Amino acid sequence: MPTLQWSEKLENGLARMDETHREFVELYNAVAEARPEDFLAAYDAFVAHTEAHFAQENRWMEAVDFPGCHRAEHDRVLVVLHDIRKRVANGDTFFAKRLVQELPAWFDNHTNGMDAALAFHLNSVGYDVDTGVIAPSEDGQEKSSGCACATLTAENKVACS
Repeated sequence: MPTLQWSEKLENGLARMDETHREFVELYNAVAEARPEDFLAAYDAFVAHTEAHFAQENRWMEAVDFPGCHRAEHDRVLVVLHDIRKRVANGDTFFAKRLVQELPAWFDNHTNGMDAALAFHLNSVGYDVDTGVIAPSEDGQEKSSGCACATLTAENKVACS
């Protein structure tokens, strides 16, 4: 079975996001390695984490008026996860097996693309993920919360050009 390995490549420089992503990796691996009789419990724990994970990022995006395509991807993934849950409960594990195979590549792309852009933007506007406050700039004015410039580097990290 495929597994996800945590590495620096998945870090986005936002401690709370990185910790949530580490938990995602751990719970995904529990699903990927679960015996058939334990699969549904591991899957339910993974889905519950993913719902909270996405809700957290969605709150951050709303607070800084981040573009909605990131939230839309979260919504699409949750629809798939819930559909697969229903199928597994009815004895159909085909799509669950496909999800376990495909999720590592999706997670790598999402973390190093959309999440990296979000982390970059949150840091650039001085948004504190713990307090929900945008720190004032050096001149005392609140920093802009519109879209940050975002260009992917060769290492698939976000940089400002």
